[in-house]
Amino acid sequence: MAREFEFEGFETKSIHAADPRSEAFGSLTVPLYMTSTYVFPDAETGGARFAGEEQGMIYSRIANPTVDVLEKAMAQLEGAEAGLAFGSGMGAISAVLIAMVKSGDHILCSDGLYGCTYGLLTMLKEKFGVEFDLVDMSDMERVRAMMRPQTKVVYVETPINPTLKVVDLQAVSEIAHAGGAQLVVDNTFMTPYLQQPLKHGADVVVHSATKYLGGHGDLIAGVAVGSKAFLDELRFSTLKDIGAVMAPMEAWLILRGLKTLSLRMERHCENAHKVYTYLANHPKVSKVYFPGAPDHPQQELIARQMRGSSGMIAFEVQTLEAGRTLMNSVRLAQLAVSLGEATTLIQHPASMTHAVVPADVRRDEMGIADGLVRLSVGLEHPDDIIADLEQALAKIPVQQPESAKVDTDPHTAA
Repeated sequence: MAREFEFEGFETKSIHAADPRSEAFGSLTVPLYMTSTYVFPDAETGGARFAGEEQGMIYSRIANPTVDVLEKAMAQLEGAEAGLAFGSGMGAISAVLIAMVKSGDHILCSDGLYGCTYGLLTMLKEKFGVEFDLVDMSDMERVRAMMRPQTKVVYVETPINPTLKVVDLQAVSEIAHAGGAQLVVDNTFMTPYLQQPLKHGADVVVHSATKYLGGHGDLIAGVAVGSKAFLDELRFSTLKDIGAVMAPMEAWLILRGLKTLSLRMERHCENAHKVYTYLANHPKVSKVYFPGAPDHPQQELIARQMRGSSGMIAFEVQTLEAGRTLMNSVRLAQLAVSLGEATTLIQHPASMTHAVVPADVRRDEMGIADGLVRLSVGLEHPDDIIADLEQALAKIPVQQPESAKVDTDPHTAA
């Protein structure tokens, strides 16, 4: 049955974007197509599909009906022309960047990146001669000065992992486009419910769907959204030939996760605000980084660009050893990398997710202190999350008396 009108509410779209009712048997949920290949009705049809003259399934490394529904749903939620699914978030990031650059090109990046993204950029530089730089994107003159004639991509995380600095996408997009570059934004921390970068000038948006989109810690997947022309090119080049393909089961699980995305993100945000208030007043916590802080210096930008804070908090304790004591003492929170699932997760970026980044770059350019702890606030009762942190922080030995300093300015991270 065809839709007679378009829905406006995100909550409605997240449930009905993946509408399978045109499929056989009238299944309420999207059918799971567990097949590697597809039978052509005749040789002429097969040839026409391979030549791009006729639409239709060919092989599941290129397209699959269940995955196709997810791609369309993500495009609708992000306000994009098209979507493309991958076997992991890094599969999506790698495919997009490889498609956009060649030897001798330059990528300008926000001064904080997921550790594996930094590792990919380092590999592209060392093996293929693609240069990259990190720049503080709170300083637009500095961003403009760092652009080169060879800059083909400006790559941004916002909020940045793990320091949670917020980048003005509209301002950066104007600089990128004026220099002939495309803006790619990792929207994993926000999801399309809380932020839609294409509306602020981004050309391509990438997600680790492993995180909030799936929401339950039971899959690995990635998604890119953008123009149909670019993603069609991507489908028949870096996706097909490198092969970071999403399995149909993962697509099916993400489609299920999307139905509760808005509800989950609201609860993640509510819980994170309460946990932030607790941490901001704890004497053993020296700094807290959280976009939802009521006195955050970028409030105007956050209100304009974001619908909420997400569930991510970063905070500093005095030493690396204090951080280890904290993480070894939690009982409810789980000591694990990743984020965005129902369970509260805690981890140490300097020795875990960002260990691949050289120590001087990590500290001086990215602002990741050795005592920084990243917390993915889950869906448990907030009082229980706070009680767990309370008993864990109590295990940290008392340092020399020092006035507690709560720093909500992400640009002053040591």
